[in-house]
Amino acid sequence: MNSLAIPSAGKSGEPVATTANSLPRLARRNPLAAIGVVFVIFFVVCAIFAPWLAPDDPAQIDLATRLAPPSLRQICGSDELGRDILSRLIYGSRISMIVGSCVVAASLGIGLVIGSLAGYYGGAIDRFVNVVLMNAFLSFPGILIAIAFVAFRGPGIFNLVLALSIGGWVGYARLIRAQVLAASEKEYVEAARALGATDLRILARHILPNIIQPVIVQAAIGMAGAILAEATMSFLGLGVPPPTASWGAMLNDGRAHLFDAPHLVIFPAIAVMLAVLSFNFIGDALRDLLDPRSRIEAGL
Repeated sequence: MNSLAIPSAGKSGEPVATTANSLPRLARRNPLAAIGVVFVIFFVVCAIFAPWLAPDDPAQIDLATRLAPPSLRQICGSDELGRDILSRLIYGSRISMIVGSCVVAASLGIGLVIGSLAGYYGGAIDRFVNVVLMNAFLSFPGILIAIAFVAFRGPGIFNLVLALSIGGWVGYARLIRAQVLAASEKEYVEAARALGATDLRILARHILPNIIQPVIVQAAIGMAGAILAEATMSFLGLGVPPPTASWGAMLNDGRAHLFDAPHLVIFPAIAVMLAVLSFNFIGDALRDLLDPRSRIEAGL
């Protein structure tokens, strides 16, 4: 009988210890994810402590150092108005992190509500949301919707977040709808209904906690898309108004000096590339970490 005993899985701290042990192994197996985490932490630190980390005022004009190349005094050089590029890159990380986080949070919130209602109730609600509402938004590229919205409302962080969230919620809603549709047929949901649990309690306590893993992966990858979309909007002049530093606006300002001062374009482009790649690497790692099949194959 002792040989058939099943080890207890309810000991205090065991899940935390298992996760803690798996994280270093995951980092060794996926070094790109570890690099992505390091860069994300770096960008977040730059965004939070920008006033203390930036060597100069990002809006300070110094025409005497106009288009100065990288040097010991200005590591990344200066732009066409003599503003320090390194300082503007540090402050630009604040705009990218704020806009990206707010867009993901707003899109996820809208998609969570709409996708949950469509997947749980089905019927006419599901047909309207899936066939009419989602297809209507998917028929237009999200970036065009955002451009039209900001062109109508005017530039600014709030309008930019709202514009990018209008088209960004559809992907989350489709994912959550599919997950809720499958989870609502499970035995534990039927048992909760039989015990008289309300629909809100079933969704909040039984369904959503069991479908959150793919949503987290989608949010991490969506963060990369939101940062890239913010840079695109700022490049088109529809992001935050000047003189606020933004990576996309820096790319737009530097395109006229691509050949005589290429550092105006190179450094902001590297910042955008690293931020986008970092969140994509983290999303891939989270998918491997949260997927039981991937963890078994990886020996985690």
